[in-house]
Amino acid sequence: MRRSATAALFLSLLAWHAMVPARGAEPARRSAAELMDVLMWNREPVGGPFSLVDHEGRRRTEADFRGKLLLVYFGYTSCPDICPTDLMEIARALTLLGAESEAVQPLFITLDPERDTVAHLAEYIPNFSPRLVGLTGEPAAIRQAADAYRVFFETGVGANGDRTIDHSAFIYLMDRSGAYLGFFPPGTSAERMLTIIRPHLAQP
Repeated sequence: MRRSATAALFLSLLAWHAMVPARGAEPARRSAAELMDVLMWNREPVGGPFSLVDHEGRRRTEADFRGKLLLVYFGYTSCPDICPTDLMEIARALTLLGAESEAVQPLFITLDPERDTVAHLAEYIPNFSPRLVGLTGEPAAIRQAADAYRVFFETGVGANGDRTIDHSAFIYLMDRSGAYLGFFPPGTSAERMLTIIRPHLAQP
């Protein structure tokens, strides 16, 4: 019995050690499915502090946007289809809101800070809306913001050898205090966004 108990304890310790990351090792990233589950069922807080640089070169934090509803989108300027399509729908939603759009602030946070510099974002952002704010920064700061919003992204190499980024493409709706209200999936039309946004415009 004692030998069996000792063996069981040893195996338990081995299993525990295998689950604990080595000191200094980067923790395992959660899968897209796991993060989707968090967002769908609101299992964890979504959103949080960030310190990034906008497309005009100014340091911006989440506190700069308090008092407005936020539409937060993570992507990258080299994205071939999903990102520009979603950004166009965000811009169209603002146009449809008219004067009420002043209560809504859209943010585009790049997942590719090496290529999406301030200068590059300054050329890219005006293609969509003068209200859109593009944000970049150090890779660690980008990762911190993405983790806070439960964004999945991985860098890879495409068929032509170019760097690609596999990423979740949700539009996050945050209230005036920065609290998470929900998300729009990729391809959501401007009209659909407005059915969710408009009720929140009337709230203080």
